[in-house]
Amino acid sequence: MAGPRVIAGLAKGRRLLMVPGGKTRPVSDRAKESLFNIIGPSIIETRFLDLFGGTGSVGIEALSRGAAESVFVDLQQNAVDTIHANLEHTGLFEKAVVYRRDAFDFILTLTEPPFDFIYIAPPQYKELWSRAVLAVDSAQRCLNPDAWVIAQIHPEEYEPLDLGHLVEFDQRRYGNTLLVFYELPGE
Repeated sequence: MAGPRVIAGLAKGRRLLMVPGGKTRPVSDRAKESLFNIIGPSIIETRFLDLFGGTGSVGIEALSRGAAESVFVDLQQNAVDTIHANLEHTGLFEKAVVYRRDAFDFILTLTEPPFDFIYIAPPQYKELWSRAVLAVDSAQRCLNPDAWVIAQIHPEEYEPLDLGHLVEFDQRRYGNTLLVFYELPGE
């Protein structure tokens, strides 16, 4: 199976490596292209967090389209190695930071500057997406004003979340992928 590709920008057309073992589920090119059409030029000069990074496809797309920095977090060594290889292949490694860490620990102990976009795409059917969104909601210091949090889930996983700070503002379905959008309303 061919890996995902970079849709637009500096690394347009580059195919990315898949994580060995088949345990990751990279977002389809169609869903990724739609996501970045929604984000549009707002991606330029932002800080992007690709939580549960997998192949790094989404954070690499953000860099290719003009994000100032993408941070990738994944607990699995083979995913971290794949992200490093894909960053080298696309020539975008200088604008990236990759951590081999637990996603929840990363959010709850964040010492980095806040993010403008957080993309959450954990393994399916383990309720990790809702735990991650709730963790980000409780650790709002990780978000800039007007930041977006986007969860990639299977449509059957969706449930409304009781959030204290984030507000759900949109959903988009692309086959078996549902993107759920949350924002931290600005002052």
